[in-house]
Amino acid sequence: MAKKPKLDLREIENKWREFWEKEEIFKFNPSTNKKIFSIDTPPPYASSGHLHVGHALHYTQFEIIARVMRLLGREVYFPPGFDDNGLPTEKYVETKLGVSKKDVDREEFRKICLEESRKVEKDYAERVFKKLGHSYDWSLLYQTISPEAQRVAQTAFVRLYNQGDCYRKEEPVIWCPYHQTALAQAEVEDLKRTTTLNYIDFELAEGGKITIATTRPEFLPACVGIFVHPQDERYKSLVGKKAIVPIFKQEVEIMADEKVEQEFGTGIVMVCTFGDNTDIEWWKKHNLELRNMLNPDGTLNEIAGELAGKPIEDARREIIEKLRELGKLEKQEKLEQVVGACWRCGTPVEYIVTKQWFVRTLKYKKELIERAREIKWHPEFMRKRFEDWTNNLNWDWIISRQRYYGVPIPAWYCERCNEIIVANEDELPVDPTKKEKKCEKCGATAKPEEDVFDTWMTSSNTPEIAGRWLEKPEIYEKLAPFSLRPQSHDIIRTWAFYTILKSHLLFNRRPWNEVMIGTYVLDAKGKAMHKSKGNAIWAEDLIEKYGIDAFRYWVSTASIGSDLPFNETELVAGQRLITKLHNAANFVFMNLEGFEPDSKSSTEIDLSSLEKMDAWLLVKLSKTLDKVREHFENYEIHLARLEAEEFFWHTFADNYIEIVKRRIYSGNGKEKRSAQLTLYHAFLAILKMFSPVTCFITEDIFQRFYASKEGVKSIHISSWPAFNFANSELAEDVERVGDRFVELLKDVRKAKSNAKRAMNAKVKLGLANSDMELLAPALEDFKGVTCAEEIKQVENCDSLSVEFLQ
Repeated sequence: MAKKPKLDLREIENKWREFWEKEEIFKFNPSTNKKIFSIDTPPPYASSGHLHVGHALHYTQFEIIARVMRLLGREVYFPPGFDDNGLPTEKYVETKLGVSKKDVDREEFRKICLEESRKVEKDYAERVFKKLGHSYDWSLLYQTISPEAQRVAQTAFVRLYNQGDCYRKEEPVIWCPYHQTALAQAEVEDLKRTTTLNYIDFELAEGGKITIATTRPEFLPACVGIFVHPQDERYKSLVGKKAIVPIFKQEVEIMADEKVEQEFGTGIVMVCTFGDNTDIEWWKKHNLELRNMLNPDGTLNEIAGELAGKPIEDARREIIEKLRELGKLEKQEKLEQVVGACWRCGTPVEYIVTKQWFVRTLKYKKELIERAREIKWHPEFMRKRFEDWTNNLNWDWIISRQRYYGVPIPAWYCERCNEIIVANEDELPVDPTKKEKKCEKCGATAKPEEDVFDTWMTSSNTPEIAGRWLEKPEIYEKLAPFSLRPQSHDIIRTWAFYTILKSHLLFNRRPWNEVMIGTYVLDAKGKAMHKSKGNAIWAEDLIEKYGIDAFRYWVSTASIGSDLPFNETELVAGQRLITKLHNAANFVFMNLEGFEPDSKSSTEIDLSSLEKMDAWLLVKLSKTLDKVREHFENYEIHLARLEAEEFFWHTFADNYIEIVKRRIYSGNGKEKRSAQLTLYHAFLAILKMFSPVTCFITEDIFQRFYASKEGVKSIHISSWPAFNFANSELAEDVERVGDRFVELLKDVRKAKSNAKRAMNAKVKLGLANSDMELLAPALEDFKGVTCAEEIKQVENCDSLSVEFLQ
């Protein structure tokens, strides 16, 4: 008898990780005749290489789907990627190394960013993704700063410009003073804060005064107008008059606009360039003067007079104090408000006028909503978030950023005749700062664009980058639209929105067929995890304690698109499952010694040739396989795993294995072979159901016995189990017999438990006439599993009787 192997999880993990890589188990075959399942993989940003459990869960969720699709017969295109360009990488480098783009030469800073990105990517690949058992095809690795990715982003830009969907304009834009760059609307998050509402007196040019309530007195130097509501009886007579701005003395006109909130403050509002989005609307609508007061770093400029060079907060304090000295500050009130803040650093945003590049977005809102409705969203309600965001857009997409590290914008400007020169596609990728261009109109040397693309300008083309759109167009056309985009809900407004926009504008189609929104992990108290709060949990710590398969099991407890409070007991449950699979394998393989299936992967089974309870198990298993498959195909990983576990723990382990032991140990040839055939196919199917989740232990068990018999190199490239029953009309009767068998077995076990007897206690049983007739084909199995010395039919009895023998 073969020796039972010990369960060494570390050895198992290392062994099969090396095997998968050496044998190229997950390599994509471009010449395949299979249906392709292509995944638009989310590329992580450069960071410390430590993976928060929430991120590890998200990346493992869709990796499980990649394994499922291979089992379902798809050729899976699963490229790993790293988002190593733009502001996130700059921020990481500045924080880690204590350097700033302002203090380092442009080329040197870019070099540092690239070097740090490569270090992090190597760390991520080895310590995170490969360790977790992620089944990427590493030959398809892409990086968003690579020459190929730059070519894709720049080609998209050139085509959008040539078709009129990309333009450059001097406009008020959302601005981050900390990063000193323009931001898109999608990069602004709400920031709740307590501030002060200041009631300030303005003198009227003709005599008298008015009082205006504002939270931003520091914008008095940039005040260009005053508004009242046209229906406000208190102030109708003021319209057309002039007021004098305190301290700075400029005269401004009082005007009427229906957007004024009569109930806020005094009902009189000052408009400045620019304190908020409403200021911009009024400035454009009423053709007001521009007094651009802010420097790119958030300090005040010469328009502020003596306050020039002061940061905003300092200027606010000094202006309030000056107003108080002048007797112009009537009162102050505390106010709770929500302002926009940079989603990277949390700094409240400002608005300044600069020349920027834009992609037309507002004109396509209706088309984008229709395009999103062509995509199947998992869960479906997430599409509503996309539509709400799209409907509430107020800005075209700003794609230029005033940073160093990113994909260069391939454009030059003639300062003599204001001509814009955009690169030809055959020049790409190109850095305009390293290539001289002459103006075709006047012959002058053009000035190169120094701005870089917003990181989303590149990331919105991940299907094209990952799918080698320009390198291997014949492959890309097989992949597009991609089958699946997995992503988190917080970037629906950015990554999902911009990808749908770019696909619509460039290809006139949806970018993918389906979107899967990942789970958001909370701490055990339901709070968001943050390192700064001390409640963050790191994936490596859990893996070290419980093993990778147990961690992946925890991942399978999550429902996509929902929040998941962290519960460590789920990892303990994962360990129990792994141990149970290992022990079940020992039992099954020990009792299959010398057994050979009729043919490889045979699922053509004649129910009439099997013992009744063997047939029952396979009928039950077939139904379970259908349910598990359906859940997996709908990305309901948690429901698929629950179905598989219910069958394995209860139907197979608790019941069937106990039922079949008599025949396995001492049955005759026919009834023993029936049990062995059932064990062989049932346990193989069980392993395959669990293999996308617990990928290491299932591979290890498969290789111990099934690989050679099935003629398959790995369980992860085998096929999904399915049974084709001959005499399928018998299935209903088989199931009826087996279900009643198990109900009565449960009653016997309960009786023994209540009597505080061991489960192997000898008994005499009495069955009702109907049960005796029903169980007749399986009566020997019932006697064996209940340890019944005798089973007799009891007249006029509708329940089970149990008599203990000593």
